[in-house]
Amino acid sequence: MSAQGTKGFLASFDYLDSIVEAIEELRQAGFRGLTAYAPYPEHHIEEALGYGKSPVRTFTLVGALVGAAAGFAFPVFASLDWPLVTGGKPILSMPAYVVIAFEMTILFGVLATVIGLFINMRFPNLKPIVIYDPEFTAGRFGLYVSADEERLEEARRIIDRHEPSALREDREGVHYA
Repeated sequence: MSAQGTKGFLASFDYLDSIVEAIEELRQAGFRGLTAYAPYPEHHIEEALGYGKSPVRTFTLVGALVGAAAGFAFPVFASLDWPLVTGGKPILSMPAYVVIAFEMTILFGVLATVIGLFINMRFPNLKPIVIYDPEFTAGRFGLYVSADEERLEEARRIIDRHEPSALREDREGVHYA
């Protein structure tokens, strides 16, 4: 989508079914610049927008596995580098390292989760804020459609078929980086 030739519509819907059907029809027509607003998390909207499962859990798993490996590796290397034989006990005593490995698993898993969240949120977001209506926190659903100027009328027809309670045009549009 071109950066400068886009404008958009902000539609407000009273019913969940209306916004879901509008999103599905807009996606079938090839519109990709869709942003949905809801007063609460709604999985029907996420499915209509085409969101899959979050990749953050992969970050968490990889971080936890790296943390567990590091949690065992640090004490093992320390024990082998400075062997301390006491009473005929083995130099490497794995049960003693389980606590360290557990703590490192949690630490690395949490850090990887936070990093994964920032990556998937695309934080910091340097794009300007899309227009918003305070009614979206009071029970209404909102849909912002961004399109090239030549496809704007097609987007308006699709939205009008689903009977929004309010529809206003964003004259400035969203400017993508």
